[in-house]
Amino acid sequence: MKNRLLSPLSSVILFLSAFLVGIMLSVLAVAQVAPPMAPAQPAAPAQPQPSAPGMAPAVLNILEFQTMAAVPRPFTGPMHAIRGVPGGGLPWVIATATGKLTTTGRLEITVTGLVLDPTDQAVMQAGTGGTNPIPNFVAIVSCMTKDAMGNAEMVNMMTVPFPATAAGNAKIEAQVELPKPCIAPIIFVGNPEPAPTGAWFATTGH
Repeated sequence: MKNRLLSPLSSVILFLSAFLVGIMLSVLAVAQVAPPMAPAQPAAPAQPQPSAPGMAPAVLNILEFQTMAAVPRPFTGPMHAIRGVPGGGLPWVIATATGKLTTTGRLEITVTGLVLDPTDQAVMQAGTGGTNPIPNFVAIVSCMTKDAMGNAEMVNMMTVPFPATAAGNAKIEAQVELPKPCIAPIIFVGNPEPAPTGAWFATTGH
């Protein structure tokens, strides 16, 4: 029998077929060896990192608020004082308030429209509704804590006065020395008088 010689085209086709078969076998081998990929896990929320020994403790917010409650008629005067702080002598209203208190005692408060209640009968008779007659506001931070004997006690810390406009706008930035522990803190904005308690016009709340 005579040997048949392959044409050049047939040789090329045969070579390419063998080459492709080799690639497919290599891919299958790699797929069998490679470990399965684990499903992606959702990222864990960032947590405050503890301070290393010798480093200053992390500064955290004890309170951060976007609203305050103004003193209503039942809380005016000393009859229903909160933490020993009487309410202002007349009802007040407030437009906006934001603020925060940190673990280092940094206190920042911004109030707008903290004025005498224009709908209160006594305020209307005095003709002072919608105005602030007090030239300076203070902030009072009140904490429950324990004394040196381990007994429960209340500690109130008043800032220095900060200018307030007749429209009831003021910005307070102060440093207070917080007791340790500072339990159930309350923040007031009001009048430094009467001494030594002051009187509150607005407090943390809604």
